[in-house]
Amino acid sequence: MNGLGGLNKSENGVVIGCVQLQLPTVVTKDDLAAQTQRIVDMVAKARRNLGTMDLVVFPEYALHGLSMDTNPDIMCRIDGPEVAAFRQACRDNSIWGCFSIMELNPGGMPYNTGLVIDDTGEIRLNYRKLHPWVPVEPWEPGNLGIPVIDGPRGAKLALIICHDGMFPEMARECAYKGAEIMLRTAGYTAPIRESWRFTNQANAFCNLMVTANVCMCGSDGSFDSMGEGMIVNFDGTVIAHGTTGRVDEIITAEVRPDLVREARRNWGVENNIYQLGHRGYVAVAGGAGDCPYTYMHDLAAGTYRLPWEDDVKVTDGTGFGFAAPTRRYGGPAREAAE
Repeated sequence: MNGLGGLNKSENGVVIGCVQLQLPTVVTKDDLAAQTQRIVDMVAKARRNLGTMDLVVFPEYALHGLSMDTNPDIMCRIDGPEVAAFRQACRDNSIWGCFSIMELNPGGMPYNTGLVIDDTGEIRLNYRKLHPWVPVEPWEPGNLGIPVIDGPRGAKLALIICHDGMFPEMARECAYKGAEIMLRTAGYTAPIRESWRFTNQANAFCNLMVTANVCMCGSDGSFDSMGEGMIVNFDGTVIAHGTTGRVDEIITAEVRPDLVREARRNWGVENNIYQLGHRGYVAVAGGAGDCPYTYMHDLAAGTYRLPWEDDVKVTDGTGFGFAAPTRRYGGPAREAAE
């Protein structure tokens, strides 16, 4: 089905390239401009590398690196020059692209934002990371939900970011809203390698959904990102897997959204995304459609609380040098991110 990594493209195929981009160090506006140009150049490389490619995916932190710097001078706006350059690169190379920015949030901490831009340069998907990797990351929790769009060649496409993928609910939400391909971009370092691999596969299998996943790669002198580009089929099998630590490698594969749709219609055994809402349909007509999960009810009611809640020791970012927040989610923001 993979057609030699997308070299031999089928009529119904979507060819994805995941870029194991070299981890940068970005401190100044000049650094930001230089890294923007590097990403633009890599879009052109992706097009030259494989003429059949429909979508090129850059990792989380591709633009800003892993410093967690919230300096407003190097934060981005959706209408700013960095995003404009990405839009132009997609137009110039007639390719869809997935990009990462740290988005200025006046009065609050920045958002960790992912954008999908189509081959005409239009922003088609704007997602803010719902689950920052606490206590390490200082980003504002996302407030745009999980959008699902008509992506390249009509495939239903969603995007989540890094730590999001450790929550089964995230991939389930993507699939529930119709996603046939879920992108997961990340900056993860080597200690997360095994959990990265099995969650990418579980997210695919449990939802009959292709997952395309990629991390930053290499060292910036302080951090070592692992690369680990992975494209996983809807049955959980790995179609393509990048060489660990090989910077700037573009992992490619052809995926088949039409076969995702076929499986979702025709599978009986292990059609788990359907069976979640139709429990025991052999015994009762249509299956049970109730919600037997206490945590779902409590989360919806705003009363989510673990039995060991009072014993949890790490509940803010002070251990990683961030001031303890005082503002509640949705409350008045501070004048500026520090």
